[in-house]
Amino acid sequence: MKADRLALSFALAAVLGACSPPQRSDAAPKAAVETPAPARPQVPGAPALAFPLACTIGAGCEVQHYLDRDPAVGAVRDYHGGRRTYDAHNGVDIRIADMAAERAGVAVLAAAPGRVARLRDGVPDISIRAAEAPKSEGQECGNGVVIDHGQGWETQYCHLARGSLSVRVGDTVKAGQPIARVGLSGQTEFAHLHMSVRHNGEVVDPFDPAPGAAPLWTPAAAKPLAYKAGAVLNTGFAPGPVTMAAVEDGSVPGADAASPALVAFVRAIELEAGDEVELSLKDPDGAVLATSRVPLDRDKAQYLLFVGKKRPAEGWRAGTYRGDCVIWRKGQPAVRQSFEMQL
Repeated sequence: MKADRLALSFALAAVLGACSPPQRSDAAPKAAVETPAPARPQVPGAPALAFPLACTIGAGCEVQHYLDRDPAVGAVRDYHGGRRTYDAHNGVDIRIADMAAERAGVAVLAAAPGRVARLRDGVPDISIRAAEAPKSEGQECGNGVVIDHGQGWETQYCHLARGSLSVRVGDTVKAGQPIARVGLSGQTEFAHLHMSVRHNGEVVDPFDPAPGAAPLWTPAAAKPLAYKAGAVLNTGFAPGPVTMAAVEDGSVPGADAASPALVAFVRAIELEAGDEVELSLKDPDGAVLATSRVPLDRDKAQYLLFVGKKRPAEGWRAGTYRGDCVIWRKGQPAVRQSFEMQL
């Protein structure tokens, strides 16, 4: 979805949360027994949703936006009480690493068994930031598929790659079946899947579908989808300064022993005003070669930071070089990410 938080709406052409004082005892203490919290009930008739992409959270894709639970105009709140959403956002955005991944192909998977009810194809894959981008009004979803799961439940998959749809209206699909690939169609500026869940036409948050109810995700999907305060989407090493455009395109050149400089970079997503992004480059002995800690003056859908050092006269020492990133929130580390390369 748009990184500057433009609203997304769906339009397919077809219809388209008495203590007592402790008693003293001379007996040996008993081991504490934890009582597990009672399981929350499932929503009756709701589909169990599998993870809808052929990628791994934390290693190739991340949740960029959750559904906006605050009905007030201009106010945002995700299911966890955070701000990892934007005004009126009606689904979950799962973002892949870059356009290189998009070009290689990342499959979109049916989240649950059902029947293909509606679809659209033919919308070009192009960022809305591009000067030649067509108008997206009425086609905000881009290329999309809607799957009917019965009893009024539907899932919707948006921003699919043009020409990648592998299903037709009326087809029966299984959970985990590929139905298309992630694209850049419709109202978006980065490659991702926007997935919405509806029941009888009303949007449902799969993470918190009803008061006291369990999430709609299967246990296998719920584990990697556990809430994060933010995330690091890209890391790497380069021979010189790095641009956001090159990171998004997946075209940052790699560093090697002949590089005139060694630069470590990170791209983080969904950061908040007041966060501090810290990045250090370390040599094979763990000594810090370069470091930076930058405070953010406003919320950032994405943020790029790099630090580096010029090659010494004697050349780079052989060994393992390391990048360490910490995102600080209210004085505490909210996100940590380390990455390495051999020279």
